[in-house]
Amino acid sequence: DDKIIERATDSGETIADLTARTLAAYHEDMATIGCLPPTLEPKATAHIPHMIVMIQRLIDQGQAYTDGKGSVLFRTQAMANYGALSRLSQADLIAGARIEVSHAKEDPRDFVLWKPKKPSEPDHSAFDSPWGRGRPGWHIECSAMALEHLGATFDIHMGGLDLRFPHHENEIAQSCCANGTDFMARYWVHNGFVTVEGEKMSKSLGNFFTVPDLLAKGYKGEAIRLALLETHYRAPLDLTEAKLQAAQNRLDGLYREKAAGKAWGAADLRGLYDDLHTSQALKNPANFAPLGLLQQQPEVWFKGSASNDDARIGALIAQRAAAKAAKDFPRADAIRDALASQGIVLEDGPSGTTWRRL
Repeated sequence: DDKIIERATDSGETIADLTARTLAAYHEDMATIGCLPPTLEPKATAHIPHMIVMIQRLIDQGQAYTDGKGSVLFRTQAMANYGALSRLSQADLIAGARIEVSHAKEDPRDFVLWKPKKPSEPDHSAFDSPWGRGRPGWHIECSAMALEHLGATFDIHMGGLDLRFPHHENEIAQSCCANGTDFMARYWVHNGFVTVEGEKMSKSLGNFFTVPDLLAKGYKGEAIRLALLETHYRAPLDLTEAKLQAAQNRLDGLYREKAAGKAWGAADLRGLYDDLHTSQALKNPANFAPLGLLQQQPEVWFKGSASNDDARIGALIAQRAAAKAAKDFPRADAIRDALASQGIVLEDGPSGTTWRRL
């Protein structure tokens, strides 16, 4: 990915080190909000040979072509119902296509399967292929990994609404053509955008925050999870501090009831049968535990354990170090200031960062 290469170059680290650090932070965030680890988590860089095989198959079948300069492109005219998922007009398909190469395409909708290494890019960002040293296009990665681990067809494919076109549309085209199937996934599930006070969350608007940012403000991971689950996945998710505080307040009340020995009856998850309607299911407190909520003992929830707090502080220090390495100094300062407001003082030294309480 261009942004990964640029970030690694700016921070002076290898792509492998950057992605490993970022992946570790992601795993920490997911554990904090109660997500179970995936059964399988394939990495694109471990599947380059699978991608090359799929690309060559598309070329051999006449569904892809080379430009003689190291690029391979998918021939969208080979897919009779290209655009069926996004239901866009041909004009919209052309207007919305990603401009990934500068040379002329056979069709404006055609997209890149393999692209050559740029002279400015580090050598370790590229891989050997029959078409020269380079790297795969964005879409072929997912098709190759899906074929390897899920098969030519599978049940459910998920992703953000913004991925429906071009990414998912292109996945379908290259997978169906390469594998000789009529479909890739039986159901396509797209989640709505995350917004803050009605505006799309973005760094440019200054309304962007992460799980560590919210933890530093005092919100608990379980409260973040509840706030996320209270909106149906297909609806826009307006994640505000008021919503987060309401979620934490509700959990406070339920943990008090739990401490008093209140029972809420048997779980009834029929709401999930209606297109995974988590917000409907959460109207019944008995459904909290099966949805990964009310997992702690009340005394831990209200007081917090030393080990839990140490882990939280350690995770924030790691996030601060990552921000400094990426030269994101405003975020690093924000984490330090948030910890300071909680009576946690950070001390940077040659061997790393230590902390103490005031």
